[in-house]
Amino acid sequence: MMPSGPSPMFAAPKRPSLRPTCQHWLVASNEDFYARILQRHAHPFSAWSRLLSTPLLLVPLWTRRWWLYVPIGVWFALNPVITPPADDMSSFATQAILGEESWSRDPTSEPEVLALTGFAGASLVGAMVAAYQHRRVGAAAGTAAFIALTLWEWKLWADRFRRELRVPAA
Repeated sequence: MMPSGPSPMFAAPKRPSLRPTCQHWLVASNEDFYARILQRHAHPFSAWSRLLSTPLLLVPLWTRRWWLYVPIGVWFALNPVITPPADDMSSFATQAILGEESWSRDPTSEPEVLALTGFAGASLVGAMVAAYQHRRVGAAAGTAAFIALTLWEWKLWADRFRRELRVPAA
């Protein structure tokens, strides 16, 4: 009985990917728990869904239903666990998260990113205070500022990642 489909003998050889994988870039072993979580944390779906979930942090403050922090906390904790590992590093979000990991080893190496981190944190705290006070405009503006500043950080981290790996910009 002949197998269906092309014979493996005549199949075109697989070409190696020119893009490095996350597994090759990470310093830690793939067996290391931190490296495995970071590979998932760097998946584009994980990164974007965490960023876009930021407004959820305001809901318990606005509604005074503090128990809502439990499912929100579970979401943020499980997010990098339930997504698959990033399979390549071509995504802007993946490059940003891996660049952030590199930057976090020496945050004083790029003081502008450190300043952006402070401003982003302050804008999120401002949004949370505004939500507690039921000030819609302040809550929305603070959240928008946080997301915009975070995206600026992501750009700087992705640039750092590409510099370290010498990957051309997408």
